[in-house]
Amino acid sequence: MKPAILVIGALIGGVLLSVAAPQIPQSARAILISAGLMQAGDAAAQATAPAAEAGHGGQAGGEAEGTLRMDAGRIEAARISLATVEAGPLSRHLTVPGVIVPDRDKVWRIAAKVVGTVAELRKGLGDAVAPGELLAILDSREVADAKSEYVGAQVNFGLQKTLFEREETLWRSRIQAEQQYLRARNAFTEAQLRVHLARQKLSALGVSDEEVAGLSMQTVNGLQRYEIRSPGGGRVVERIVDLGAPVGGEGQAKELFVIADLTSVWVELTVSTMDLAEIKEGNRVRIGAAGTERRAEGKVVFISPILNQDTRSARVIALVDNKEFGWRPGSFVNAEVTVEDIRVDIRVPRAALQTMEGSPVVFVRTETGFERRKVVIGKEDAEFVEIAFGVDPGEVIAATNTFLLKAELGKAEAEHSH
Repeated sequence: MKPAILVIGALIGGVLLSVAAPQIPQSARAILISAGLMQAGDAAAQATAPAAEAGHGGQAGGEAEGTLRMDAGRIEAARISLATVEAGPLSRHLTVPGVIVPDRDKVWRIAAKVVGTVAELRKGLGDAVAPGELLAILDSREVADAKSEYVGAQVNFGLQKTLFEREETLWRSRIQAEQQYLRARNAFTEAQLRVHLARQKLSALGVSDEEVAGLSMQTVNGLQRYEIRSPGGGRVVERIVDLGAPVGGEGQAKELFVIADLTSVWVELTVSTMDLAEIKEGNRVRIGAAGTERRAEGKVVFISPILNQDTRSARVIALVDNKEFGWRPGSFVNAEVTVEDIRVDIRVPRAALQTMEGSPVVFVRTETGFERRKVVIGKEDAEFVEIAFGVDPGEVIAATNTFLLKAELGKAEAEHSH
């Protein structure tokens, strides 16, 4: 009976030793081997089992937890761009609707200052115009009368000047009486005044200095010509009259052209009273049109002190460059007004952040790939996020397509957890 009991006990002890062997210290294993209760091969196998299990539970290739092995070729193929962690500004924006209108400081309405008839039209709708360029020519009896008066005054002035100089010479030589000399001087002064008044009348009618200077060389038939020139450069956006149309009189057209320089435009923004206090003149403005990639930047140049009684909003105007003529007056846009600018020590692009295990993370570039790094975020704007803790300036991180890194790391951890 005793031998059978000993055999059964040895079998049970062997089973228990095989189960508990990983927890038996090395010194105890040596005693059991010497007593014949454990084979050396079993001890070696049991000793290596925990290491194998640990290797199975870690990252592939012996990588530490939270790291991904990825060479430059795979990074480029996945279109993952890199960015250096550095300081920079954060901006808070206010988004409001707006409409493009012409820059009112660069719109010219060309009016006829005289009564006449359109004799020539040198510019048409849409034509480019340079400052001082001839737009149209009118035939005007009013201008002809004013020019004739000026020419007559000039002729009379020349005559009176000659007579005065002659009388002055005779009077100083005691040949002519003083009374005759005084009459000549008065006539000369009066002629000089008439020339001045006639010149002022031509200026009031809009006759240029160059045209006035050449009046003495004109024929009588050319005095009725009245030139209309552009005060500024731009394009003809409206032509009101046609060839032969009467202008300037009662019931007749007063304006001939509208010229606008659209190299810069205004954006009229509608801002509610709640947001009005945050907007200041000089604030940066970025505009964009729905459905397009076109963007432009400008600044606030005017804030109306008067509210619209119907909408209870204020009129805010921003000036935007338009040298490529991409913004057409009348277009509706969305505008982002920068209302606050702050500078932070560390910021990263928003696309660089992912959420894993409930915490924000970034992927820091290493020699072999990427390392997941938990971060603490601070302030943020539409493009960047402040990092309060987790990365240091100068480190390189994945800036785009980081969801691919998140997916691949999550997949690897899921596989190795089994």
